[in-house]
Amino acid sequence: MRMTTRRVAMLGLALGLALGLGTAAAPARAADQVTVQLDWVVRGDHAMFFVGRDKGFFAKHGIDVTSIQKGSGSVNTLRFVGNGNATFGFADLPTLAVARSEGVPAVALVAVNERSPLAMISIKKTHPLTKPADLKGLNIGITPAGSTYVFFKAFLKANGLTEADMKESTVSPPYENYLLLGHVDVIPGYLDAEVPELEAKAGGPGSLSILQGADYGWKVLGTGLLTSDKMIKEKPDVVKRFVAGYMEAFHWVIAHPKEAVDITAKDNPEYADKKDVLMAQLESDIKSTFTDADTKKYGLGYMTKASWEATVNTLKDQGVLKAPVKLDELYTDKFLPKMH
Repeated sequence: MRMTTRRVAMLGLALGLALGLGTAAAPARAADQVTVQLDWVVRGDHAMFFVGRDKGFFAKHGIDVTSIQKGSGSVNTLRFVGNGNATFGFADLPTLAVARSEGVPAVALVAVNERSPLAMISIKKTHPLTKPADLKGLNIGITPAGSTYVFFKAFLKANGLTEADMKESTVSPPYENYLLLGHVDVIPGYLDAEVPELEAKAGGPGSLSILQGADYGWKVLGTGLLTSDKMIKEKPDVVKRFVAGYMEAFHWVIAHPKEAVDITAKDNPEYADKKDVLMAQLESDIKSTFTDADTKKYGLGYMTKASWEATVNTLKDQGVLKAPVKLDELYTDKFLPKMH
């Protein structure tokens, strides 16, 4: 049977639409918008967020990171994520365990610092530290909240010290200036954050005394990526795609640290003339905190039950964790890409 010209045209249009060649293509799916809350001012191990946004790793997975906010401590970051004021956060994982025991519904997704970089830090020429007992009688600059405070209390208990053994002065972040100006003698801080900043101003490598917690009884995970129970329950696909973009950025940062620093500084102009500090922070992490035996076995960012048990047991033993927590509520590895 012969087809009329009109029928042929209609058939061609239908075929074109079926093949995606029609004049009115279906609209592309809009990217899911998310926000990120950091734990502190920008540092090297935050580079993955800026790289992921700049290099298109998040966009590739349909994620639009609308803001990356600086923080004022892990405790506040956990609260922001737990109450929905931020979609994802970056915070100290031991502090997450404490917050979880207090009812904050936050869950770890990726371990970034597998080995804790927290330490007690002083200016060597004025207050040299060779052992924890050297802290006795010194003036400690401390913010009475957040990961450094949790670490400080646990560090003292692990080494037979009490807060009565020293003087404490409440300081506000960033508090390394209090140390440089001599207003305090010692601060708790991060090897991959405060140390490069301080060394750059205090005389270079070797100008500081450092007691790393991991060497003195602080056997815990470091920092990590997290979200809320609600996000995992209601939008697991968004979580999965965000983690996929983050992990691509994580691998890229390790392979291209200089470029990662350039991108981070571009997004944070206050670091335009301090790229060397960001680079020192990132190199410290690449060398000593991003990977351990677990990551070599299971992959970058993975957390094991054993590592969380060690973290929780340390917090319990040192009197920091007051209420019980369930390990399987603290973290999940299900959104991480599997090793091949």
